[in-house]
Amino acid sequence: MAHDDDALHYREKAMMQSLLNREDLPDVRKMIAKLGKDILDSANGSIEIVNEFCRMVPAGLVQDYFGLTGVDKKDLIEWSYWNQYNTFHNQPFDWMPTDKKQFIEDQQARVSKLLGIYIAELMARRTLAIKLENADLIRSLWYGLCKLLRTVMGKKHEALKDDIVTRMLRNHFPEAMDLDLKRLGVNAGGLLIGAIETTSQAVAQVIQYLLQNDQWLNKAQAAAKLDDPAEFDGIVWEAFRFVPIAPYLFRKSASDYTVGMGTDYATKIPAGSIVLPATQSAMFDPRAFENPDEFNPHRNWYNHFNFGFGSHECLGRYVGMVMIPEMVKQVLLRNKVSATGSIDYKSGPFPEEYRLSWE
Repeated sequence: MAHDDDALHYREKAMMQSLLNREDLPDVRKMIAKLGKDILDSANGSIEIVNEFCRMVPAGLVQDYFGLTGVDKKDLIEWSYWNQYNTFHNQPFDWMPTDKKQFIEDQQARVSKLLGIYIAELMARRTLAIKLENADLIRSLWYGLCKLLRTVMGKKHEALKDDIVTRMLRNHFPEAMDLDLKRLGVNAGGLLIGAIETTSQAVAQVIQYLLQNDQWLNKAQAAAKLDDPAEFDGIVWEAFRFVPIAPYLFRKSASDYTVGMGTDYATKIPAGSIVLPATQSAMFDPRAFENPDEFNPHRNWYNHFNFGFGSHECLGRYVGMVMIPEMVKQVLLRNKVSATGSIDYKSGPFPEEYRLSWE
């Protein structure tokens, strides 16, 4: 995110996009469906959905598909939470008391240190496992070595799977790409930071929107039972247009620029200014959306900004496009699901508590 229009940004984003193979998406959706269903099945008809489902399901994806294993999901959630909070909700234009801003910054520093230690250990452990995977001469020593690793690292041996971290380390990148183990580790950590809190907020807000709109709730519940997910997904994404995780993006102006040039509202933006493009209002612009205030689940994606726009469009967009609706679907498949109140944000930017029940 800190590298804009430079070689590192395009090189590493391209590398990660090639590893996040879109042909994986049907299996990713099945994975999400199982993770979500298992949590809801064990909830016995009542759940605090934010912490027990909305955060837990993407944390499961981070482990099972991205490959950040050998750590408690609650740690992954905390590391993602404070990095998201400080990066996207603790900017100069976010008005908060100085002591609160410092607290958030300190929390990110604390968890980033823990995340860095974990990623270093993960990359070393996984690299060693890959090197030993096909080493015939020392295969007979494998179990003895695993016992030693458990003693030294306190981790159980895990069978190698085709996850994203393993794909990174199995690849042999040309030296010119400058993708050493440290850079691969940074990108592995980025998979975590971008996956959990954004997904949790999107899912919670879409569920609440639909539960508060009977007409579309009924249609969504009917569509959830169809084999083809297209109708259901369209309802979810249209709801998300009304309740996005953020109504704006923030950028820094690279040069002097005049907005509305030649009009009576022309405004000059000096270079270096913080600019807040209002993406939610853009998704209700009648020049881009016919009857924008009307709920229409058959709109196309061209003018949607829920995954950002341009060079910083979300790396995991296509994963999110199956994960978010599938999580909502698993909830709405419950019989007579209802909320016992509204989402409680606890004076912060993220949903923190939202209680649901069903029969």
